[in-house]
Amino acid sequence: MQTDFHETRKRVIAVINGKGGVLKTTLTANVGGELAASGQKILLVDLDPQGNLAEDLGYTSETGDDQGRSLASAIAFGGDAKPIENVRANLDVLPGGVHLEQATAALAAMASKDPDGAKLALARVLAPMAPAYDMILIDCPPGDETLQTAALTAAKWAFVPVKSDASSRKGMAAVALRIDAVAAINPDLDLLGVVLVAVGTSAKTVLKQARSAIAEAFGNDDVVFTATVRHSEATAQATRERGMLAAELDAVVRSGPKWYDVIKGNAEPQTLAPKSSKSVADDLFAVAQEVVTRVATAEREEARV
Repeated sequence: MQTDFHETRKRVIAVINGKGGVLKTTLTANVGGELAASGQKILLVDLDPQGNLAEDLGYTSETGDDQGRSLASAIAFGGDAKPIENVRANLDVLPGGVHLEQATAALAAMASKDPDGAKLALARVLAPMAPAYDMILIDCPPGDETLQTAALTAAKWAFVPVKSDASSRKGMAAVALRIDAVAAINPDLDLLGVVLVAVGTSAKTVLKQARSAIAEAFGNDDVVFTATVRHSEATAQATRERGMLAAELDAVVRSGPKWYDVIKGNAEPQTLAPKSSKSVADDLFAVAQEVVTRVATAEREEARV
């Protein structure tokens, strides 16, 4: 059973932290969007009962957004889950939402009789779909241990966003425990890395201290991503309100009216168009590049063995 999913897990990344509010959904949407824009075929899996990926990608009004009903049914009872296709070019999404609470209950009941089967439930859903995609990213819920465990059992990589504060790093520690808990059934699982998010651009000392604390916790300096994602409440609000990725918002902002035309009364000012969108988009692009680099490097090293 341990080797059944080796090939189908190879490009599956669980974006996970035990704490909420650390940009898991933002990273899932934007890293996935950047990879899709580069020509890779990408599947995003919204495993969160809050279903916020729909807002980030703007598909809340799509008929395929069943708020997790298809995914929950497939996890709990088997069968196929139906993604929304072409949310962006090359980007499909398995939508999440409130129905995933039923999946949690079903897996909890299953675990009492078949613990391994409960852990492997999502892996079984994704296995037949994986060959169609270059990469699959799972947006994990912050506090649902059952669904987090299923995500890590389905994945090759755990990708952990954290803020610089101590409480956020406690959530990172919870992920380490989850990884240990599935090691026997998913020996393929490894840590892709930890990315610092919501970083203040002037807080260089805080950032350095956070990097050191994370490296010390894992006993490895390389675990921390070089790329970081800066804090911008204005850009976060604008992307979610508009249902746009950061790069898409930046393109809109750059194509908007010039400030001098607005002053002259020749154009209307844009709303929800913060100047910080470019900086945030650049940060997220750098994270996406580093994700690809780390995965490719690991695969080359594995091929040599």
